[in-house]
Amino acid sequence: MEREMLLLWAAVSTYVLTGVVAIFGVVLGKRPDRTVLALLSLALLLHGVSILLRWERLDHGPYLTMFEILSSNIWSLLLFYAIAYGRYRPIRPTAAIVLPLMFIMMGWMVLSHPGEGHLPPTYDTTWLVIHILFGKVFLGAALVAVGMAGVILLRRFDLGTAKLARLPDDRRLDDLAYRFMALGLIFDTLMLIAGAIWAQDAWGRYWAWDPLETWSFITWLMLAFSLHLRVTLKPSAVRGAWMILAVFVLAFLTFFGVPFVTTVPHQGAV
Repeated sequence: MEREMLLLWAAVSTYVLTGVVAIFGVVLGKRPDRTVLALLSLALLLHGVSILLRWERLDHGPYLTMFEILSSNIWSLLLFYAIAYGRYRPIRPTAAIVLPLMFIMMGWMVLSHPGEGHLPPTYDTTWLVIHILFGKVFLGAALVAVGMAGVILLRRFDLGTAKLARLPDDRRLDDLAYRFMALGLIFDTLMLIAGAIWAQDAWGRYWAWDPLETWSFITWLMLAFSLHLRVTLKPSAVRGAWMILAVFVLAFLTFFGVPFVTTVPHQGAV
């Protein structure tokens, strides 16, 4: 366990260094794209090895305790962002927004107890893994969109406008952000379907409107509604950015706010 934690701390330190480099790149008007991608890749490697060591030691995936859930989601979200970062040049300066957001999750993870959890029989199914993977892709797509929405809102309030001038205009960022939100809707839908199949396999019912299921559906409705408004009413880029931010906040609370409602990460798991 000591080796796992050392690797995790090394990964967190590298994540923080990556964020600092990204922020200074924007402030100083530099383009440290390769440095950011290299540091982010190193952090993901260290973090991934730490997760694998814990997985091998406990013989179950990182989805039981809040510490495991936060750790695995930090890794998956930043992996998705790193892929998008390497693929789409226009979004690269958004690392100065995305990484500080992730620091909140990292702080929460550090404060969580890294103890072992008990694997319930209901978790011993492939559908749970599929359900989790779809959810991670959905939240990763939303995170990329939030980075672009953050740039639009900073410009709206005249914060760092000159430093963000080399980014595409707001309309282009808005269009790209909603493409990622549309991808998120696809995987959010698949997540709900896979979750319902898992619930039927685990508890003999597809849907029971427990707090997590209810808020997951509300998140899906809000995401679908924001995309519908984007197509029909064509709101300004600033209003579109506020909608993206609202969807992400709701999704974040749905994914990680359950411990404030129930004593286990997924109500009905035990």
